[in-house]
Amino acid sequence: MPPLSDAVAQALAISLRGADELLPQDEWVRKLVRSEATGTPLRIKLGLDPTAPDIHVGHTVVLNKMRQLQDLGHTVIFLIGDFTTMIGDPSGRNSTRPALTKEQIEANAETYYRQASLVLDPARTEIRYNSEWSDPLGARGMIQLAAKYTVARMMERDDFTKRFKAGQSISVHEFLYPLMQGYDSVALKSDLELGGTDQKFNLLMGRHLQQEYGQEPQCILTMPLLEGLDGVEKMSKSKNNYIGISEDANSMFAKVLSISDTLMWRWYTLLSFKSMADIEKLKAEVEAGRNPKDAKVALAKEITARFHSAQAADAAEQDFINRSKGGVPDEIPELSLTGAPLGIAHLLKQAGLAPSTSEGNRLIDGGGVRVDQAVVSDKGLKLAAGTYVVQVGKRKFVRVTLGA
Repeated sequence: MPPLSDAVAQALAISLRGADELLPQDEWVRKLVRSEATGTPLRIKLGLDPTAPDIHVGHTVVLNKMRQLQDLGHTVIFLIGDFTTMIGDPSGRNSTRPALTKEQIEANAETYYRQASLVLDPARTEIRYNSEWSDPLGARGMIQLAAKYTVARMMERDDFTKRFKAGQSISVHEFLYPLMQGYDSVALKSDLELGGTDQKFNLLMGRHLQQEYGQEPQCILTMPLLEGLDGVEKMSKSKNNYIGISEDANSMFAKVLSISDTLMWRWYTLLSFKSMADIEKLKAEVEAGRNPKDAKVALAKEITARFHSAQAADAAEQDFINRSKGGVPDEIPELSLTGAPLGIAHLLKQAGLAPSTSEGNRLIDGGGVRVDQAVVSDKGLKLAAGTYVVQVGKRKFVRVTLGA
């Protein structure tokens, strides 16, 4: 292949930034060269199944990559898998995924694109639903599609193999999921499909089916699964180590600041829109003695501003400073309760600051509860009628007005 133009070399570097695999890379380069020569944008696809109503920051790793490629002038397709969600993605599962109702899927899908639009440019994004072509396929079309792949090849899939060897059930309809996701690529004539590393089998299915239908096969770009706040497990709501992109600005900012200095650089690569040159410069400054908190604050402000605004990010920074100094934020939830005098553990539970009175007592034992900025050490404390600022940890505040 002749030397690449600066534009193609830049596009390749952007494609590879933070990526796990780009397959086959030489085919992607050829597509980029052809696109530059003809002026025809490439079609880049990302499919998400609306299995839950909200997207967290971990989901935005692939959305960020879509935005980077979108900014190069290519067509990005945000595909909502309303049809495939009814099947349930078996990727990484050790049991059959419970099916969602049509109503649940529609309710979740309503928020997906609105949230994704905080990363993607809505004016340059093609939004599609795979029920558009999957519903009309019908039973005959489904059988014809199933004939294009073998059971032996399907059983090579890691999660199916493990479940089969362990004697765990595999429903026949689960075999349809990768077929239907692959057929999406045929319907959309995609040049590149993005996904997490756990989606590799499904993405390769798209290549296979495009060839079966006489199309040029797509390339695939897999992005790593982002570690959550703990720096160990992948970001997940079930593990409570996530940042929801619909969370309030103050919580979002504070959560980013809570990650380790080591994890911060991985988040910079996968979540920041700063150039790699700027990130490397910042990293060198930290290694030379600059306080790593400066870099973490910059990352927290960038992420918070993306999902809220620059003004909200500035306010969140000031709120964090106030809390760190032991101050009370300007705006905190207010709550009215009755039953004075009320035991402190019962108040924590009723105010939603602790799930139970026993957990409230544990928080008191750990020195994590304050009333009007004074640490509570007596679990037997009872509060008379009045108004109090109750604090748990560094970030939870409630102004409670307690009546008789």
